[in-house]
Amino acid sequence: TSGLINWNDQIWTHNDNIDINIYSLDTANGNISQTYQLTGVINNDWEEISQDSSYIYIGDFGNNSNGNRTNLKILRIDKNSILINSPVIDTINFTYSDQTDFTATGSNNTDFDCEAFIVSSDSIFLFTKQWISNKTSVYSLSKTPGTFTANLKTTFDVQGLITGAVYLESQRLVVLCGYSSLLQPFLYLLYDFNGYDFFSGNKRKINISLSFHQV
Repeated sequence: TSGLINWNDQIWTHNDNIDINIYSLDTANGNISQTYQLTGVINNDWEEISQDSSYIYIGDFGNNSNGNRTNLKILRIDKNSILINSPVIDTINFTYSDQTDFTATGSNNTDFDCEAFIVSSDSIFLFTKQWISNKTSVYSLSKTPGTFTANLKTTFDVQGLITGAVYLESQRLVVLCGYSSLLQPFLYLLYDFNGYDFFSGNKRKINISLSFHQV
C-alpha cells in the first residue's frame, strides 16, 4: 500500500496503481474490515492519503515514470458518504508553478514527483520527491475542487527522497518519512515553525535502523 491514515477507529489505506478501492483495516489484527470502491475515477498513481474533519484526500500525483504528467490531481471524498458506502468524490486538479518543461525525462529522473502531502485547516501542502537533487519542495494548493496552480513556497535539502507526510495540527508538528539514495530510511520532524513555513523552525532527522529499505 502507499498511504495510511487513522480515522473512525480504523486504519485506511490504498494501493498506488490501477486499484480504485480504499480499504479500512482492523487496528487490532490488520485484517481488511471493508473495501470501498471509488467508482468513476482512475488510479494513475495514487501515492498518499490525508484527511481533515470532513474529507479524505487521495493524491493521484505520482510522476516518476517520465516527469511529464499533465493530469496531476487530488481526490476529495466526503467522509459521511464513505460510511454509507456511496462515496461522493470531487477533484482538485493542479500544475506546479515552476514546471515549464514537460519533456519526458525517463524513469526516476525528475524533481516534479510527489508522494507526500498534508491538509491544514485552509490549504493543502505538497512535499515533492526530488530524484535529481535529493531535496523536497513545499507547494501550497487550494483544498477545494477545481483547477489550480500549486505555488512553490520553499525548498529544503533533506538529502533523500520524501515518501510520506503527516501533520499533527494541534501539536504544530509535521513528520516526513523517506529514504536516501542508498536506501537508508529516515524520519524528519519539523516543529516550532512560523505559520506554514514548515522548515523555518526546528528540524530533526532520525535514521531508522533498517538498511536497504524504502518506507
